[in-house]
Amino acid sequence: MDLRKLKKLIELVEESGISELEITEGEEKVRINRGATTNQPQINQVTTHPEFHQPLPASVETPSADNKKIEGTIINSPMVGTFYTSSKPGAEPFVKVGSKVKTGDILCIIEAMKLLNEIQSDYDGEIVEVLVENAEPVEFGQPLFRIN
Repeated sequence: MDLRKLKKLIELVEESGISELEITEGEEKVRINRGATTNQPQINQVTTHPEFHQPLPASVETPSADNKKIEGTIINSPMVGTFYTSSKPGAEPFVKVGSKVKTGDILCIIEAMKLLNEIQSDYDGEIVEVLVENAEPVEFGQPLFRIN
C-alpha cells in the first residue's frame, strides 16, 4: 500500500473519531489504532462460518396446531456472550421476523468481554424466526436465527 493511501487513511481515522481501522488489500493488511482515549466499547465485525449453520430437513414438523413444516438454515452463535438485537437500547433491531437479509448484513451484536461483535449473515434470505430474546446470554453454537 503506498504512503499517500496510508496518510489519507490516518487522516480519515482522526477526523471520524473512530479508534481503529483495519484494511486488507490482497495480501497487504494495515491496522490503524488511535489508542484508548475513551471508555467506549470496541466493535468488532464477526462473520459467521458455515460450520455454525445447520440446514434443517424440509420435513421436520413443528408442534404447532397447524403442523407447519420448518425449512431454512439455522444461524448459531459463534461465541459466548450477551445477544443484542440493536446497536443501542431503544434503537430499531438490525433484523426481525420478515426482514430480508443479504450476505454481509448485520444480524445482531454479541457482547463478549466488553467487546461488541457484529454478527453478519453468510446467506441471502428472509428471517423467519429469531430464537433469542434481546439482552439474553448465549452460548457457543446456540441457535440465534432461522433464515429461509
